[in-house]
Amino acid sequence: MSHPGLAGGPVYLDYNATTPVDPRVAAAMQPYLTRYFGNPSSGHAYAERPLRALEAARAQVAALIGAGDTEVVFTGSGSEANLLAIRGAVLACGRSRPHVITQVTEHPAVLQTCAALERLHGVRVSYLPVTAEGLLQPATLAAAMTTETVLVSVMAANNETGAVQPIAELARIARAHGALLHCDAAQAAGKIPLDVTELGADLLTVVGHKMYAPKGIAALYVRDGVDLEPVVYGGGQEHGLRAGTENVALAVALGAAADLAAADLADGAPAGIAALRDALHRHLADALPGRLHLNGPVRRRLPNTLNVSIDGIDGHQVLAAVPGLAASTGSACHSGARSPSPVLTAMGTARDRALGALRLSLGRWSTRADVERAAALITAAATR
Repeated sequence: MSHPGLAGGPVYLDYNATTPVDPRVAAAMQPYLTRYFGNPSSGHAYAERPLRALEAARAQVAALIGAGDTEVVFTGSGSEANLLAIRGAVLACGRSRPHVITQVTEHPAVLQTCAALERLHGVRVSYLPVTAEGLLQPATLAAAMTTETVLVSVMAANNETGAVQPIAELARIARAHGALLHCDAAQAAGKIPLDVTELGADLLTVVGHKMYAPKGIAALYVRDGVDLEPVVYGGGQEHGLRAGTENVALAVALGAAADLAAADLADGAPAGIAALRDALHRHLADALPGRLHLNGPVRRRLPNTLNVSIDGIDGHQVLAAVPGLAASTGSACHSGARSPSPVLTAMGTARDRALGALRLSLGRWSTRADVERAAALITAAATR
């Protein structure tokens, strides 16, 4: 079935930017916007149903990533969850000048949090290079570890290229040196199987609007025994780490989305999306022989993500010429000047190729007709 928000609109290939809210998720949260309004922290009957729903949602999110129910903290966004993980771990560590390690292709929510810790708290941060495919080599991390390293923060999968990092290997290195590992799994959760025990992650971020829940809800997995400085102080909600009365409706939405994602993973849905992605790649490569280049790994990649560059044309030009397609580019525009993606630049991608990049990301409602239409639109624009 098609999604009502997509009916009659452009072909939507920007699922990595945000996903349409699944109607089943909207239906699950609706009673908590209207009938069940009580504060879950209250001590009367109106609190009972919201409190049960909040804890059920926590269990659903925990089940998706193999965590315990008590190890999930709800936050207002993925950026906030990353802040709680990174700032929280550093401020709670008790070191006078702690050392943090991340990689150059992280999301700005991680990079800017690290920069703020450097600026405001004298934290030393190492920004590690990646390979031409955008992967962090375990040996690179091992060489950067010191006796003062308290935290390693590496995303599960890149939002632009889909590159899937070797988190389990990186976590073993961090743990061997007595450091925590935080993993921003915003793009990976629901698209590939994640188990925090198998990964060895101490902290892991899950984001609602990347997995068919509304914007404004996310969660942080916090392994039992890990101490964090709270991100919001107050009434002690969310295990004392994020004060403020919980938004039960949004938590229920994230829980429902986690359940649907778990069912998709069990049914093999990612393989179907990967087949569509690969069909799109083949259509473009056949229509643009010698001009199309894949950015990122061939295999170690999210099943829904295709980042390609087309020789001789700017990605923005392509999208401007095809209003019937909603997708993203690998560059940004500042006052009319184009600048290449920092992710592709960090991978050593040449400027012209980086400016020519397109990020095409598929999802739950992508169809073969969408793929064929998108390929035709891009090909026509690139050959004009």
